[in-house]
Amino acid sequence: MMRIPVGLFAFFIGILFPGIQPHAFAWEHWGGDRGGSRFSPLTQITPGNVDRLVRAWEFRIGDLDRRTPEIMKRTKFQATPLFVEDSLIFCSPFNEVIALDPGSGAQKWRFDPKIPTSQRPANRYNCRGVTYWVDDKAAETATCRARIFMGTNDVRVIALDAKTGIPCADFGTNGEVRIDTGMPLEWPGEFQITSPPVVARDVVIIGSAISDNRRVEAPPGTVRAFDARTGLPRWSFDPLLRDGIVAGHANVWAPMSVDEARGLVFLPTSSPSADFWGGRRPGNNEHANSVVALRAETGERVWSFQTVHHDVWDYDLPAQPTLARIDTGEGLRDVVIQPTKQGFVFVLDRDTGKPIWPVEERAVPQGGAEGEQLSPTQPFPTHVPALLPQRISADDVFGLVPFWEREACRASVASARNEGLYTPPSTQGTVVYPMTGGGVNWGGAAFDPDNQILYANTTRAIHIVKLLPRATIPDGFNPPSGHDFGRQQGTPFAMTRAVALSPLGLLCNKPPWGEMVAVDLKAGKILWRARVGTTEDRAPLGIALGFGTPLVNGVAITAGGLAFSGALDAYLRAFDAKSGQELWQGRLPVPGVANPMTYMWKGEQHVAIGAGGHSESGTTIGDSVVAFRLARPGETPSLWSRTIDRPGGRFIGGAIVAAFVVLMLAALMRRWSRSRVHGCERMRP
Repeated sequence: MMRIPVGLFAFFIGILFPGIQPHAFAWEHWGGDRGGSRFSPLTQITPGNVDRLVRAWEFRIGDLDRRTPEIMKRTKFQATPLFVEDSLIFCSPFNEVIALDPGSGAQKWRFDPKIPTSQRPANRYNCRGVTYWVDDKAAETATCRARIFMGTNDVRVIALDAKTGIPCADFGTNGEVRIDTGMPLEWPGEFQITSPPVVARDVVIIGSAISDNRRVEAPPGTVRAFDARTGLPRWSFDPLLRDGIVAGHANVWAPMSVDEARGLVFLPTSSPSADFWGGRRPGNNEHANSVVALRAETGERVWSFQTVHHDVWDYDLPAQPTLARIDTGEGLRDVVIQPTKQGFVFVLDRDTGKPIWPVEERAVPQGGAEGEQLSPTQPFPTHVPALLPQRISADDVFGLVPFWEREACRASVASARNEGLYTPPSTQGTVVYPMTGGGVNWGGAAFDPDNQILYANTTRAIHIVKLLPRATIPDGFNPPSGHDFGRQQGTPFAMTRAVALSPLGLLCNKPPWGEMVAVDLKAGKILWRARVGTTEDRAPLGIALGFGTPLVNGVAITAGGLAFSGALDAYLRAFDAKSGQELWQGRLPVPGVANPMTYMWKGEQHVAIGAGGHSESGTTIGDSVVAFRLARPGETPSLWSRTIDRPGGRFIGGAIVAAFVVLMLAALMRRWSRSRVHGCERMRP
């Protein structure tokens, strides 16, 4: 049967029915669709006209004005708005749900669950998004026929009417269900919900985010399911097989995916506790660090595929599994694509979980810490290449000042154990590269079904992880500045973790530090790489060095031939999806460390992104959502936006102003000097 590209379909619909946008053009799910493809069939914005984008509107949430700087320093605004019910709907880091007019950005309604701001959540105040569901059994005019679901930082699942924001009274108690964490918490912020739930077969399914490296006997990573209408419990699933082990977690903190037709939900599970020593959990620790397929209606496990055996590197599955239909060279197959922190891309059959292309078990470094029981092998995909290098040496370090910075970085890396990927943690200190933040992180991958290309943002940075024998840790121990510290209670070792930085605060590894990568899955080759981001918002004087920035956020792609991404500098960028050429930058109030999305409203395609900065990365903090559209007839992008509001523009503009001021001062000094000379000459007899 002939396959019609969705982009072509969108084109013909636009020609035949210019006032109508098909329902499929809405961005109804966090990842664009249930399978997280982050692909839009919209074609109005193209490589040929993207430089005519202008800011359509900016919406301020108001958190900066209403909350203290101390609280705002603990926020991460990572939300992706949904385009549903003629509204853009998203959540703030404090779980306020807000609906905006898509054309003007004006607020339509707002719901505040009033979460406490004293809980000190381990993963910061964060809400990556909300979930939309329509009850097809309810009357068209019924309240809460269309619902918005959200998990909260204080461990509730909330259901709201999508048109008004009013809680759905028939769901749980007054529109909410409170989660039982399974055991007492060390403090209220140890357990939270940061990623949106999913809904499949009328069941709402929720994961959790749990503080790492606190203790071995930590809360379990149970996935929970509730009736989408009533909120009554339907099932629960603990990913970790506990036969003969002592451990917690293996939770699902990243977004999940759904195949509604098959009735399957796909879970990306994380590592067991504690992250960096696993002596009390011998074996592979199924089904941690795995893609797990469950029956949405019952929670029955259908299959699982483990990407890391006995993880002691914090190599969680951080990203939403991407559901796609791909051409394998032997016909079309429905698959699950799972990117990882290590930069691997696993491609699995959607029905069986078996790899589409061979995955090899390869020997990895051994000699773990005392009491450790490492896996002798780890799985390596063979067809799709790794998205970034997986080994770094002391000779690969970077520094702007060769005999100071570079030597400091060289010494830091050379002093640690470093035998490549999967070098075990040690009391000497171990190089973990790629770092525990990726590779790929929660932003996930995007897939173009027409051209069969996968896109993903990646980070290149080094972690130095060191195990500390418990007997050597004094009471009240404070780690060095810039080091994470985990007590790992119940193990012989605490741990520290630090990004390898130069004395100037630059990453010790050579640039690029953040790249967008395009992959031809069928051919198994990298098509292009493009650096994303500059140092402008971190460097003195706004110097915009094009090194790329670490990228935890993801990409949105369109049938118009563009890939959009934010970064740790304050720009939304557009890249040519075929070549990777950077075509446009739109200035944001602060960095947009969130996944962008796109939608059509009244004949105009918009691109929107949350711009709130990222407290863990040290950026400026904000509270905005910003949308761009093409300039209308008679409207042009401003000279300011084409010059100053570009990477490096502020530095160049400042340099020009400074040079002008210096010249003016020099001229004034010269004039003053001449006037003194003339005055003296007139005073002579």
